[in-house]
Amino acid sequence: MGYDIYLNGPVTKEPIQFDASHQIHGGNMVIGGTTEAWLHITYNYTKHFERVFGKEGVRSIYGKTGAETIPALKQAIAALGDDVSSDYWADTEGNTKKALAGLLAYAQMRPDGVWAGD
Repeated sequence: MGYDIYLNGPVTKEPIQFDASHQIHGGNMVIGGTTEAWLHITYNYTKHFERVFGKEGVRSIYGKTGAETIPALKQAIAALGDDVSSDYWADTEGNTKKALAGLLAYAQMRPDGVWAGD
């Protein structure tokens, strides 16, 4: 279980497809990468999301453009520690930060995209 977060095209409302594949991944990994602006993030990080984003957690970005969320994502990343675990499912601040870095990368690549998820 977790969050499925997409950066959708502003016109198509479908997940953005990049020209080249990437290796930004969370709880699900596509062998060889994917071109889709999609990230599955475990619910294990919820307490960290709520601390850095407020009660809505990571869902606070839903419905906003990538450009609108870049400052909030950067602020959230800066507020988290660097304790990345080799166990993706461990609810460390570093693992949470890594997931948010992936979302930030999508937002920077397509600031016109609109976040959707769950």
